[in-house]
Amino acid sequence: MGQKSSIEWTEATWNPTTGCDRTSPGCDNCYALTLAKRLKAMGVEKYKNDGDSRTSGPGFKLTTHDDVLAVPFSWKQPRLVFVNSMSDLFHEGVSDEFIFAVFDVMRDTPRHTYQVLTKRSRRLLQLSSRLIWPSNVWMGVSVEDARYRFRIEHLRKVPAAVRFVSAEPLLGPLGDVNLVGIDWVIAGGESGPSARSMNIAWGRQLRDQCLEAQVKFFFKQWGGRTPKAGGRELDGRTWDDLPARAAG
Repeated sequence: MGQKSSIEWTEATWNPTTGCDRTSPGCDNCYALTLAKRLKAMGVEKYKNDGDSRTSGPGFKLTTHDDVLAVPFSWKQPRLVFVNSMSDLFHEGVSDEFIFAVFDVMRDTPRHTYQVLTKRSRRLLQLSSRLIWPSNVWMGVSVEDARYRFRIEHLRKVPAAVRFVSAEPLLGPLGDVNLVGIDWVIAGGESGPSARSMNIAWGRQLRDQCLEAQVKFFFKQWGGRTPKAGGRELDGRTWDDLPARAAG
């Protein structure tokens, strides 16, 4: 079911799929895997398949949940919704038809604004011309260091109303980023017992490029052992910019 979220840049989560597999270094300390293990231990039905990964590194079995598809229809008040906080909608284990069904729900509930985030930008690009892109869908890619800037190039070709980049966890400098066609950038450090540190220069460089390009910038956290350990201020202030929501 959907639920309120503690993630600073959204209001609620909706997980029509759960589970994922490692695809790049940003996955190494996956918060979703840790949370899924906790939910499994609590007996939550959706996470009974946790831990069955067919690839190296952390992962939990990709599962689609038809019974969750209709949940957004029950939310009467508009919400900002992070889609698949516990998965990746464009994972190879999710059928084209299921992705189309998720997009149908988003299109048919225009009062909500949906944030879809993927590391699998190649599949996103391959499917993008077959998807209907309503104005209430924001599409983003995760980019943890300069090696994965190609995901931004794929995203730029997708006809979403809002395109965004999540540089979290930011594990290295992104360098010079082409922000043409990008509406929003989220940056942040990693949290958890094995958190890798974020250099202040990486965050400043990304923020300064956003300011120059007039792209919305959101600084989520410095990270550390807990998400709040390092605070949220960058150069003495918080950065909480978001794109404007579509009228529902």
